[in-house]
Amino acid sequence: MASEQPAADAFALLSDENRVDILRAIATAQHEQEPSNSGYVPLSFSAIYERVDVDSTSKLSYHLGELTGTYLQKTEEGYWFTHAGDRIARFILAENFREPVDVDPIETSGTCLHCGESHMVAELDDQYFVVRCRACDELVTGYVVTPAQTRTHSGTTLLDSLKRKQAIEFALVQRGICPECGGRIRTTVFDVGEQPLLEEVSVSYATVDECESCLRQYSAPLSYGAAYHSASIAFHWDHGVDLTEIGWWELHQYLVDGHWTAERIATDPEAYRVVLRHDDDALRVFLDDGARVTRTERVRGWDVD
Repeated sequence: MASEQPAADAFALLSDENRVDILRAIATAQHEQEPSNSGYVPLSFSAIYERVDVDSTSKLSYHLGELTGTYLQKTEEGYWFTHAGDRIARFILAENFREPVDVDPIETSGTCLHCGESHMVAELDDQYFVVRCRACDELVTGYVVTPAQTRTHSGTTLLDSLKRKQAIEFALVQRGICPECGGRIRTTVFDVGEQPLLEEVSVSYATVDECESCLRQYSAPLSYGAAYHSASIAFHWDHGVDLTEIGWWELHQYLVDGHWTAERIATDPEAYRVVLRHDDDALRVFLDDGARVTRTERVRGWDVD
């Protein structure tokens, strides 16, 4: 069965260029179909044959047979993607197997958690897009960037795309869902003060988030998990701030100024409280030992602590 197929065998199926062309052709054909609430219409054998440069129908039949079960499903109407087929086809179309294009350094502003300075430079570092402090040269933040992202955006538009993607993905992480594979996220909260290398950072508690399935890791100040909760998004929106349009290097100002704070309020089991302040109002966000939000409350006026 396909579910029991070793990963090496599954990827070996793509070593033939004709099979890659078949996946690309089916994805392109789906894109050309009229929108429908019932989903994509399977592509018939003859329709695939018209779109793929193969020597004969027998050769196409052979390749389709090899792909079926792992990357394709076969019905009476024709062929369509399995989950794996859909994911790999999008990867092929986006050409994310290529190197990211060169990106010139981009001047930006924010707040360094190490020295408090605001002059930053954003640049590509392998598959990561990083923001560094001009004053102390410390890494301020970094996030994965795709080749398609660097190819279709540049300058400030690239920064904007990074901000939005990071906000959406980290909101999923806070809810325990891996943005990469949809698996379950396991979160560990740690005291930054107990980490010698982080003594100068203006953060009290931070999290390490790891997917149990694909092992993808994320990390951030604890208050950022609370900040991307829907209650916080609404709270800041009411104060004229759209958090989904702000980069982490810009959010750091809230930590340095003491407007966002985090504290441990229980130990057995552990529980935390994050307070997000804006003007004279605040949002209290309560989190469990896995950094999941358990409840929130708005506080107006002077009693914000």
